[in-house]
Amino acid sequence: MNRQEAHQLMLEYTPDPSLQRHMLNVEAAMVWYAKHWQEDENTLELYAITGLLHDFDYQRYPEYDVQAQTGHPFWGVHYLRQNTTLPEEVFQAILGHATYSGVARETRLAKTLFAVDELTGLIQAASLIRPDKDIQLLELASVKKRFKTKSFAAGVNRDEVILGAQELGVDLEQHMENVLNALKLNALKEAKI
Repeated sequence: MNRQEAHQLMLEYTPDPSLQRHMLNVEAAMVWYAKHWQEDENTLELYAITGLLHDFDYQRYPEYDVQAQTGHPFWGVHYLRQNTTLPEEVFQAILGHATYSGVARETRLAKTLFAVDELTGLIQAASLIRPDKDIQLLELASVKKRFKTKSFAAGVNRDEVILGAQELGVDLEQHMENVLNALKLNALKEAKI
């Protein structure tokens, strides 16, 4: 499976534009980190695919049962195992981004997915409340302020954002800046398309 095929699969299973945007943002943050670590092209694509597909089953199968291993993300990983030749590392990362799965995040891929997932949602929400809705004008200080305001984007699990940065070995403020820069770069790229 390549990035284009992963994108098509994500679109097929996820008609909701806001959830599509989330997965594209997670992809952008994942690729930003892979480039930061100077990974090769194959690894960059693996990071992109993992970001794109981590929630592809969420809209259809939001309810989960850990014991039965059904629902998000279990259903999605089962589907991917049956229908792709993606490496096990991708499946473990997708399972590990859901803390309730009980799957440990042992690889840098898994740690990166977990670290950027919730934070991209907070940053996207922070850009959408701006009068101009322009992420390019969003500043780190605003992201930090929104992070501290528990009622803002209340669905974002701040404890997971903190844990994700720790697991990745990046200072929380630096991590926020990295992800913000990733989303800004992605918005510029999309504007040129």
